[in-house]
Amino acid sequence: MKREATTTRTTVTSAADHTAGRIADLEHRRAQAVVQGPPRRPGAFGARERIERLLDEGSFTETGLFVRARPTGDDARRPYGDGVVTGYGTVDGRPVCVFAQDSTVFGGSMGEAFGEKTVALMDLALKTGCPVIGLNDSGGARIQEGVASLALYAELVRRNVRASGVIPQISVILGPCAGGAAYSPAITDFTVMVDGVSHMFVTGPDVIEAVTGERTTAEELGGARASNTVNGNAHFLAVDEEDALDTVRDLLSYLPANNLGRPPEYAPGSAPADDRLDRVVPDRTGQAYDMRDILHAVVDDGELLEVQELFAPNIICALARIEGATVGLVANQPLHAAGVLDIDASEKAARFVRFCDAFGIPLLTFADVPGYLSGVGQEQAGIIRRGAKLLYAYAEATVPKITVVVRKAYGGGYAVMGSKHLGADLNLAWPTARIAVMGAEGAVGVLHRRELAAADDPEALRARLVAAYEATHGTPYPAAERGYVDAVIAPRDTRAHLCRALRALRGKRAPMPERRHGNIPL
Repeated sequence: MKREATTTRTTVTSAADHTAGRIADLEHRRAQAVVQGPPRRPGAFGARERIERLLDEGSFTETGLFVRARPTGDDARRPYGDGVVTGYGTVDGRPVCVFAQDSTVFGGSMGEAFGEKTVALMDLALKTGCPVIGLNDSGGARIQEGVASLALYAELVRRNVRASGVIPQISVILGPCAGGAAYSPAITDFTVMVDGVSHMFVTGPDVIEAVTGERTTAEELGGARASNTVNGNAHFLAVDEEDALDTVRDLLSYLPANNLGRPPEYAPGSAPADDRLDRVVPDRTGQAYDMRDILHAVVDDGELLEVQELFAPNIICALARIEGATVGLVANQPLHAAGVLDIDASEKAARFVRFCDAFGIPLLTFADVPGYLSGVGQEQAGIIRRGAKLLYAYAEATVPKITVVVRKAYGGGYAVMGSKHLGADLNLAWPTARIAVMGAEGAVGVLHRRELAAADDPEALRARLVAAYEATHGTPYPAAERGYVDAVIAPRDTRAHLCRALRALRGKRAPMPERRHGNIPL
């Protein structure tokens, strides 16, 4: 018996030693896997640091830690992780999936293992129905791995498309994002870039100069500011990495986890209970004002998260809350080009409307629009086809849709900006609204051209005709008489009407015909 006990103790001790050795080996490998080189740029964080700063403290669980780069004949190095950190955690207690490219490993370039890790994370996000956030800092495809790298870019884009409208996808550009790598962020819902740091383009300055002879810089070609103001490829401009990650956290607070859930709800915020809105719209026709003054006054605590704030500023797209629930705002901005709809404004608003519709976010539209922008440049650039995107987006959307006509709503601009005829559920108008085919001056010039030409005092006659037109057609009442406007309200009562309407429409149902998908004019 003693011999048996001794043997048992020896066996247990041997097993414990063996396990301890295995654990020590695990810890050694883990330490090797998480070692990162110094940041490539001053002020930049490492891949894991970025994730830690984005997610709730201690919530990150890494996946694919011990995945290693595929062996190649050109480079014997096979670092753990293969240049991308993937995993899941929480933001404000809500689950998210996240990947962060590590520019210190092969320049953050995508190899086969790198791509497979990222694709696997996308699959996990789709299975679990949570947002996915990509922290991009990559030199593009890994040249030494050839076609395998290209294949994984295509696989990633396929996942982006499958996830589109199912889970929110957010891209943060924290360094270069060039070539094929730029197309994945372009498909995601929102892109955040850092001023002076981020660059996103298909072809770099050196190649452009070699092929076309044009000289440019990375900043001019696809820098954060150019992407936010000129081409509209980005949605938010951050001052530094911390600001970029804070923007993501703020954005997530407005969004549902997936298309089957509702956005998080908070305690209702306050709004000014005074009559300031009664004095926002100027008395003089054509005088500008800031539409944000109206938006701030009707949403909770006056808080807006503007999307593409610096691009196509003649239209405002923003996320906000009313009575603690998320809403999407689309509003013409009279401070810029009188709030006219051009190509950029139409495409900006159309994409935002479709995003809100995909994720069940009610749409509030504030119209003060002179119509679509005319001109040779706009016509030749495709204002018909590209302007139709906004018409399509509004008509397609099935979420609650409420429109407030603030001032002018002329011609096609009236129709497209959330009109009853495109399926809006409730249309309100202020007494200052002017709903007509065109403005009084233009209408009088067309309708009374001969009378004006023959008049002894054409200016006096014009003034009388304009006043008469304004009194009859330049009001919201003809539209209200036909039921195109449900109510004409005092501006000060706008928030109260919106709150009641959103409560009534909360359970809206909108069955659609069975089809694969529509064919939006692209």
